[in-house]
Amino acid sequence: MPDDTGDDDLHGWSAVSTEWAALWGGSAEPVWRILIAEAAAGPGTRVLDVGCGSGEFLAALVEAGAVVTGIDPAPGMVAETRRRVPGAEVRRGGVEHLPWAEGSFEVVTAVNALQFADDTLDALGEMIRVAGPGARIAVANWADRAHNDLDTIEIAVAVADGEEPQPDGDLRVEGGLEELFRDAGLDVLSAGLVEVPWEAADDDTLVRGVLLGAPPEEQRESAPVVLAAASPFRRPGGGYRLLNAFRFVVGRVPD
Repeated sequence: MPDDTGDDDLHGWSAVSTEWAALWGGSAEPVWRILIAEAAAGPGTRVLDVGCGSGEFLAALVEAGAVVTGIDPAPGMVAETRRRVPGAEVRRGGVEHLPWAEGSFEVVTAVNALQFADDTLDALGEMIRVAGPGARIAVANWADRAHNDLDTIEIAVAVADGEEPQPDGDLRVEGGLEELFRDAGLDVLSAGLVEVPWEAADDDTLVRGVLLGAPPEEQRESAPVVLAAASPFRRPGGGYRLLNAFRFVVGRVPD
């Protein structure tokens, strides 16, 4: 999958926005349900989703009755969100400079987005600024690789390419998100680990999902490695089911 720093679509999220939506857009749904409940994002709640991607979480928030706003650095993702959530305010931009006044929102969320900021503490501070006293901040991202079948496959591809697998980032390990929230001065309300299984109907879907963003020739070359590494996750009736996990934390901005 593309690896983006959050700076003006640096690594091509726009180019894969439609395929991302089709293959991965709804994969974090178990986390959305928890964030909506834990952050009390109910009817009439003003919610900003930072790094809104292709808009599936915004759509879930609308179903919960929230008044939603989204922002994403990739123009292709912004277009996907506007199609999926017509009428919502959706802007292009990064988490480092949110174009809203202090206290504009009651809840600010970031799912698989905050870790791409150049400075996560500064970015979280910007989320806090637009939220204001008493508001809730909710963040979720991939857990450490021990909890993710997807990482098993991605490590196999990296090794086959002669690359060293990257260590888990601070926000992926247990307690990392909570520590970041406390460093930012937030009161931690809840945190945990959530299973987010991902299914691929066939070999082609699996390869496209794992190697999303890679050129077609690279996908063809790496396909045998992907399929071999994924063999433990093949379902008896065909296709694949990967058990993955996200970590989440919900905090409150002190009065």
